[in-house]
Amino acid sequence: MAVALAAILVRSHRISSDDVILFCVLIPSVILHEVAHGVVALAFGDDTAKRAGRLSLNPLRHVTAFGTVIVPAITILSGLGFFGWAKPVPVDVRRLRSPRNHGFLVALAGPLTNVVLAVVLGALFYLVFAAGRVGPVPTTLPARIVFYASVVNLWVACFNMIPIPPLDGSALVERLLPASWWPGYLRIRPYGMVVILAAMVLFSLTGRSPIGTVFSDITTWWARVIHAY
Repeated sequence: MAVALAAILVRSHRISSDDVILFCVLIPSVILHEVAHGVVALAFGDDTAKRAGRLSLNPLRHVTAFGTVIVPAITILSGLGFFGWAKPVPVDVRRLRSPRNHGFLVALAGPLTNVVLAVVLGALFYLVFAAGRVGPVPTTLPARIVFYASVVNLWVACFNMIPIPPLDGSALVERLLPASWWPGYLRIRPYGMVVILAAMVLFSLTGRSPIGTVFSDITTWWARVIHAY
Protein backbone atom coordinates (compact mmCIF):
# COMPACT_ATOMS: atom_id res chain seq x y z
CA MET A 1 0.00 0.00 0.00
CA ALA A 2 2.84 2.38 0.84
CA VAL A 3 4.56 1.69 -2.50
CA ALA A 4 1.29 2.17 -4.40
CA LEU A 5 0.60 5.46 -2.58
CA ALA A 6 4.12 6.69 -3.30
CA ALA A 7 3.75 5.81 -6.98
CA ILE A 8 0.44 7.68 -7.22
CA LEU A 9 1.87 10.77 -5.49
CA VAL A 10 4.93 10.77 -7.75
CA ARG A 11 2.85 10.41 -10.91
CA SER A 12 0.52 13.21 -9.77
CA HIS A 13 3.59 15.40 -9.08
CA ARG A 14 2.64 15.80 -5.41
CA ILE A 15 6.08 14.46 -4.45
CA SER A 16 9.25 13.77 -6.37
CA SER A 17 11.30 10.62 -6.59
CA ASP A 18 13.87 12.40 -4.38
CA ASP A 19 11.20 12.75 -1.67
CA VAL A 20 10.54 9.01 -1.83
CA ILE A 21 14.27 8.26 -1.52
CA LEU A 22 14.61 10.63 1.43
CA PHE A 23 11.67 9.02 3.19
CA CYS A 24 13.06 5.52 2.59
CA VAL A 25 16.55 6.33 3.91
CA LEU A 26 15.23 8.32 6.88
CA ILE A 27 13.53 5.28 8.44
CA PRO A 28 16.63 3.03 8.70
CA SER A 29 18.68 6.04 9.81
CA VAL A 30 16.49 6.71 12.85
CA ILE A 31 16.17 2.98 13.60
CA LEU A 32 19.96 2.51 13.70
CA HIS A 33 20.14 5.64 15.83
CA GLU A 34 17.85 4.08 18.42
CA VAL A 35 19.52 0.65 18.33
CA ALA A 36 22.86 2.35 19.08
CA HIS A 37 21.42 3.74 22.33
CA GLY A 38 20.46 0.23 23.43
CA VAL A 39 23.77 -1.35 22.45
CA VAL A 40 25.82 1.19 24.41
CA ALA A 41 23.46 0.94 27.39
CA LEU A 42 23.99 -2.83 27.37
CA ALA A 43 27.76 -2.33 27.34
CA PHE A 44 27.44 -0.18 30.46
CA GLY A 45 25.28 -2.65 32.35
CA ASP A 46 21.64 -1.95 31.38
CA ASP A 47 20.00 -4.82 29.52
CA THR A 48 16.52 -3.23 29.42
CA ALA A 49 16.57 -2.80 25.63
CA LYS A 50 17.88 -6.32 25.12
CA ARG A 51 15.15 -7.86 27.29
CA ALA A 52 12.55 -5.83 25.38
CA GLY A 53 13.83 -7.23 22.07
CA ARG A 54 14.86 -3.76 20.87
CA LEU A 55 18.43 -4.54 19.83
CA SER A 56 17.04 -6.18 16.69
CA LEU A 57 17.46 -4.64 13.23
CA ASN A 58 13.90 -5.74 12.39
CA PRO A 59 12.17 -2.43 11.52
CA LEU A 60 8.82 -3.64 12.86
CA ARG A 61 10.25 -3.60 16.38
CA HIS A 62 11.12 0.09 16.12
CA VAL A 63 8.63 1.89 13.86
CA THR A 64 5.77 3.90 15.24
CA ALA A 65 2.92 4.87 12.94
CA PHE A 66 2.93 8.50 14.03
CA GLY A 67 6.64 9.30 14.31
CA THR A 68 8.09 7.01 11.63
CA VAL A 69 5.40 7.25 8.94
CA ILE A 70 2.80 9.99 9.44
CA VAL A 71 5.01 12.87 10.62
CA PRO A 72 7.74 12.32 7.97
CA ALA A 73 5.08 12.06 5.24
CA ILE A 74 3.39 15.28 6.40
CA THR A 75 6.64 17.27 6.68
CA ILE A 76 7.85 16.08 3.27
CA LEU A 77 4.54 16.82 1.53
CA SER A 78 4.21 20.23 3.20
CA GLY A 79 7.78 21.27 2.46
CA LEU A 80 8.74 21.62 6.13
CA GLY A 81 11.80 19.40 5.81
CA PHE A 82 12.37 15.79 6.80
CA PHE A 83 11.43 15.07 10.38
CA GLY A 84 10.58 11.82 12.12
CA TRP A 85 11.60 9.37 14.79
CA ALA A 86 11.53 5.70 15.72
CA LYS A 87 10.12 4.26 18.92
CA PRO A 88 12.61 5.23 21.66
CA VAL A 89 14.71 2.35 22.93
CA PRO A 90 14.05 1.85 26.67
CA VAL A 91 17.02 2.66 28.88
CA ASP A 92 17.00 2.41 32.66
CA VAL A 93 19.70 4.87 33.69
CA ARG A 94 19.67 3.51 37.25
CA ARG A 95 21.04 0.18 35.98
CA LEU A 96 24.10 1.78 34.37
CA ARG A 97 27.33 1.38 36.30
CA SER A 98 27.79 5.16 36.44
CA PRO A 99 24.30 6.56 35.78
CA ARG A 100 25.24 10.18 35.16
CA ASN A 101 28.37 9.65 33.07
CA HIS A 102 27.22 6.55 31.22
CA GLY A 103 23.77 8.06 30.62
CA PHE A 104 25.49 10.92 28.79
CA LEU A 105 27.45 8.48 26.61
CA VAL A 106 24.31 6.43 25.87
CA ALA A 107 22.60 9.61 24.64
CA LEU A 108 25.54 10.50 22.38
CA ALA A 109 25.67 7.00 20.88
CA GLY A 110 22.75 7.71 18.53
CA PRO A 111 24.09 10.89 16.90
CA LEU A 112 27.60 9.44 16.76
CA THR A 113 26.27 6.39 14.89
CA ASN A 114 24.61 8.67 12.34
CA VAL A 115 27.83 10.65 11.88
CA VAL A 116 29.80 7.44 11.27
CA LEU A 117 27.18 6.26 8.76
CA ALA A 118 27.26 9.65 7.01
CA VAL A 119 31.05 9.53 6.69
CA VAL A 120 31.09 5.93 5.44
CA LEU A 121 28.33 6.54 2.90
CA GLY A 122 29.87 9.86 1.86
CA ALA A 123 33.22 8.14 1.25
CA LEU A 124 31.43 5.42 -0.72
CA PHE A 125 29.72 8.04 -2.87
CA TYR A 126 33.00 9.82 -3.57
CA LEU A 127 34.92 6.66 -4.42
CA VAL A 128 32.23 5.11 -6.62
CA PHE A 129 30.60 8.09 -8.30
CA ALA A 130 32.81 11.20 -8.00
CA ALA A 131 36.51 10.31 -7.80
CA GLY A 132 38.43 11.11 -10.97
CA ARG A 133 35.35 12.40 -12.78
CA VAL A 134 35.40 15.64 -14.75
CA GLY A 135 32.08 17.47 -14.81
CA PRO A 136 28.82 16.82 -12.97
CA VAL A 137 28.24 13.54 -11.15
CA PRO A 138 25.55 11.44 -12.90
CA THR A 139 22.21 11.56 -11.09
CA THR A 140 21.57 7.83 -11.37
CA LEU A 141 19.30 6.12 -8.86
CA PRO A 142 22.17 4.37 -6.98
CA ALA A 143 24.10 7.64 -6.76
CA ARG A 144 21.08 9.51 -5.39
CA ILE A 145 20.33 6.78 -2.83
CA VAL A 146 23.89 6.74 -1.48
CA PHE A 147 24.12 10.55 -1.43
CA TYR A 148 20.78 11.08 0.32
CA ALA A 149 21.48 8.26 2.78
CA SER A 150 24.71 9.99 3.79
CA VAL A 151 23.24 13.47 4.08
CA VAL A 152 20.12 12.31 5.95
CA ASN A 153 22.30 10.58 8.55
CA LEU A 154 24.25 13.80 8.96
CA TRP A 155 21.03 15.75 9.34
CA VAL A 156 19.61 13.30 11.89
CA ALA A 157 22.80 13.65 13.96
CA CYS A 158 22.69 17.46 13.89
CA PHE A 159 18.98 17.66 14.65
CA ASN A 160 19.27 15.32 17.61
CA MET A 161 21.96 17.49 19.18
CA ILE A 162 19.48 20.34 19.70
CA PRO A 163 19.41 20.74 23.53
CA ILE A 164 15.64 20.22 23.91
CA PRO A 165 14.34 17.02 25.52
CA PRO A 166 13.81 14.32 24.42
CA LEU A 167 16.49 15.03 21.80
CA ASP A 168 19.94 13.70 22.63
CA GLY A 169 21.48 17.15 22.91
CA SER A 170 19.49 17.65 26.10
CA ALA A 171 21.77 15.04 27.71
CA LEU A 172 24.57 17.62 27.69
CA VAL A 173 22.31 20.15 29.43
CA GLU A 174 21.21 17.53 31.95
CA ARG A 175 24.81 16.57 32.69
CA LEU A 176 25.67 20.20 33.51
CA LEU A 177 22.53 21.08 35.49
CA PRO A 178 23.03 21.76 39.21
CA ALA A 179 21.27 19.21 41.41
CA SER A 180 18.96 21.89 42.79
CA TRP A 181 17.50 22.54 39.30
CA TRP A 182 16.54 18.94 38.63
CA PRO A 183 13.03 18.92 40.21
CA GLY A 184 11.87 21.83 38.03
CA TYR A 185 13.57 20.45 34.94
CA LEU A 186 11.93 17.04 35.33
CA ARG A 187 8.50 18.70 35.42
CA ILE A 188 8.95 20.37 32.03
CA ARG A 189 10.99 17.59 30.38
CA PRO A 190 7.97 15.55 29.11
CA TYR A 191 6.73 18.51 27.04
CA GLY A 192 9.85 18.93 24.89
CA MET A 193 8.43 17.15 21.84
CA VAL A 194 5.23 19.20 22.10
CA VAL A 195 7.34 22.36 21.95
CA ILE A 196 9.22 21.10 18.89
CA LEU A 197 6.07 20.12 16.97
CA ALA A 198 4.29 23.35 17.95
CA ALA A 199 7.24 25.39 16.71
CA MET A 200 7.15 23.55 13.37
CA VAL A 201 3.42 24.27 12.98
CA LEU A 202 3.85 27.95 13.86
CA PHE A 203 6.69 28.39 11.42
CA SER A 204 4.67 26.67 8.70
CA LEU A 205 1.84 29.17 9.25
CA THR A 206 4.28 32.05 8.69
CA GLY A 207 5.60 30.46 5.52
CA ARG A 208 8.98 29.69 7.06
CA SER A 209 10.68 26.34 7.33
CA PRO A 210 13.77 26.52 9.55
CA ILE A 211 14.19 22.75 9.43
CA GLY A 212 14.00 22.78 5.64
CA THR A 213 16.49 25.67 5.49
CA VAL A 214 18.99 23.93 7.75
CA PHE A 215 18.57 20.68 5.83
CA SER A 216 19.24 22.53 2.57
CA ASP A 217 22.38 24.18 3.99
CA ILE A 218 23.70 20.86 5.31
CA THR A 219 22.97 19.21 1.95
CA THR A 220 24.84 21.91 0.02
CA TRP A 221 27.85 21.80 2.37
CA TRP A 222 28.04 18.00 2.37
CA ALA A 223 27.70 17.84 -1.41
CA ARG A 224 30.76 20.07 -1.73
CA VAL A 225 32.72 17.96 0.76
CA ILE A 226 32.14 14.70 -1.15
CA HIS A 227 32.24 16.42 -4.58
CA ALA A 228 28.65 15.64 -5.45
CA TYR A 229 28.26 19.07 -7.13
